[in-house]
Amino acid sequence: MSSEAELSLEEIESLVDYSSRYFMERLWPLQQKMDDEEWWPADEFKALAEMGLLGLTIPSEYGGQGLSYLAAGMMGEAMAYANPAFAFSWTSHENLCLDALYRNCNEEQRQRFVPRMCAGELMGGLGMTEPGAGSDAIGSMRTTARRVGDKYLLNGGKIYITNGPVADLFLVYAKTDPSAGTKGVSAFIVEATSPGFKCAQKLDKMGFRGSPTGELVFEDCEVPVENLIGEENRGIAVMMSGLDVERLLSAPLCIGPAQRALDLALDHARTRVQFGQPIGQFQLVQAKLADMYAQIEVSRTYLHKALTMCDNMELTQAGRGEIHKVSAAALMTASRAAKLVCDEAVQIFGGSGYMRDTEVNRLYRTTKVMEIAAGSQEIRQTIIAKELLKG
Repeated sequence: MSSEAELSLEEIESLVDYSSRYFMERLWPLQQKMDDEEWWPADEFKALAEMGLLGLTIPSEYGGQGLSYLAAGMMGEAMAYANPAFAFSWTSHENLCLDALYRNCNEEQRQRFVPRMCAGELMGGLGMTEPGAGSDAIGSMRTTARRVGDKYLLNGGKIYITNGPVADLFLVYAKTDPSAGTKGVSAFIVEATSPGFKCAQKLDKMGFRGSPTGELVFEDCEVPVENLIGEENRGIAVMMSGLDVERLLSAPLCIGPAQRALDLALDHARTRVQFGQPIGQFQLVQAKLADMYAQIEVSRTYLHKALTMCDNMELTQAGRGEIHKVSAAALMTASRAAKLVCDEAVQIFGGSGYMRDTEVNRLYRTTKVMEIAAGSQEIRQTIIAKELLKG
């Protein structure tokens, strides 16, 4: 899907560079408080709308910027460099919910929700994972939706939902025909004000602290028929069309923190003196820095290739074939790089890197979940292998 604005790479880089300075000035200083208190700076999220940084991939007639997925990915990396937790919540709103809704909603639904989400008036999230349904998101799904007159009644729960405690609406999957397997799932827009909906608890995480994560509960939750996305029992098409894009726009959440960890390690290697010289003069430390740099550059280059591929295809092609394989490989590569880079950064910092209140420690705690979220590392390997074996 080509972008509306058709910015050149140089123009995208200029836009990202300008935004990066804003992120470092406004978002970077919030990291410590967000990590210590699991605090969410709601005002800064609304300020992004004033900066034109919500609805990046949404056409301008709906209040968005009409930019490419490549531009959105580069912006996500810059934000994750400055404040990974904030970028995590932004990505959940921006891609997992807003972009997915725009691509799959009818015109009435678009007009009702998309402009307000681009304006920062509504914050979104994705309700897919359940206590018993992680990698087997469909087969183990227990949340159901039963139509009663002009509404559906949803019953069940979702777990580990980014933005759960603070979002105004969610893209939620539920089984409308439990006996039909993948052909019995429907997609809904569930508003946080719906009768029968609640966020049962806010979860305490190891990393990405400050990005609120919660458990959603539906007890005869009333959802108007008008909030059904597409046709009943056709939600799997909505889900699959979004997973590849989700993986591609989650990869920057790996690369941004990895780049920040490398930069911090470089500064430390230049200034930390042992045995009469900066530790950056020791070949073992140099080897670590070289490996860290190479891993970041390889994963970033591959991601940009994949995002460009995504921009040049019809999104109905998502969920299968080449883009399915490439998107899985892009996130697999980026998450591996992030784990290696942040681990080596802590090693270079030594004892100080093990202290919880240091930035490099926050980065180390942050990156692990990217081997779990958006489909686990093992699921990505399975996707890649299956596509390769098709020949």
